[in-house]
Amino acid sequence: MRWLALLSAALALLSSFAARAEYPDKPVRIVVPFIAGSAPDVAARQVAQRLTSALGQQFIIDNKPGVAGNIGAEVAARATPDGYTLLLFTSSHVLNRFLYAKVNFDALKDFVPITMVTRIPSLMVVPPSSPAKTVGEFIALAKSMPGKLNYGSGGAGSLAHLSAEAFRFAAGIDYVHVPYKGAPDIVLALMAGQIQVGFPTMPTAFRPAQQGALRALAVTSAKRTTVMPEVPTLLEAMPDGFVLDAWLSLAAPAGTPPEIVERIYATLAAAAKDPSFRDALGGDGSEIVINSPAEFAALLRDESAKGEALIKRVGVKLE
Repeated sequence: MRWLALLSAALALLSSFAARAEYPDKPVRIVVPFIAGSAPDVAARQVAQRLTSALGQQFIIDNKPGVAGNIGAEVAARATPDGYTLLLFTSSHVLNRFLYAKVNFDALKDFVPITMVTRIPSLMVVPPSSPAKTVGEFIALAKSMPGKLNYGSGGAGSLAHLSAEAFRFAAGIDYVHVPYKGAPDIVLALMAGQIQVGFPTMPTAFRPAQQGALRALAVTSAKRTTVMPEVPTLLEAMPDGFVLDAWLSLAAPAGTPPEIVERIYATLAAAAKDPSFRDALGGDGSEIVINSPAEFAALLRDESAKGEALIKRVGVKLE
């Protein structure tokens, strides 16, 4: 009888593998923790379209906005880990565990990283009327009038806020924080001369900068961007320069079968070789980055440590 039990177990295991090999055999939900029409949502729809085309099942966007992406992440973290719920996982989710007093998920433990999709740098910009034409000149200007210049952000804890505060420490300057609702408002305030500097995201700021409505001094990425190659990085532009950009990725609830994770990653890695897919995701100053689940997991640990150190230094805590 023992051999019958072993045979039964073997057949069940083979059946399980066969079922997983057919993935996906029904529609897959991608939870997007931001509003429809936002930049992350647009990117997620490009990814969903490519996965739908390649894997033969609908990948459906489910917008769950709120609390800087926390609400959607909580929804995804509690989903069944069967590969039929994915999350548009962002740099905010890694930072939020240090920013907010209470977060009902652990960005490193409750999700399986699949792959990064894009990196999104910020652009240090000033009004065209500013006397500062370089980062060095802006630092000199700020030091000549401490506490007199204003910088804009998308609110406490936003990437623009953290970037500006990281710049404060790196440059040894003192300026005043003026919070707005988001990156578009930072751009408008700069154009109106209400603030003297800002760090809006590249997709929001690079067209006004290209058109001369803003002056770009630097990007916060590790290397120059393809859309504005003449603009230096902060690493190039100042002695204590730094890298602080946003990113979008795909993740799944912890416990999702590794073969499903690998299949989604492999599909997007193949898609990344298609120029049309790369242009759709990277034509606004973003950089498409497809890395393996293991590479992405290592990067997450590194980004988490850096984010924790920065937020402790800035001293911001949100309810």
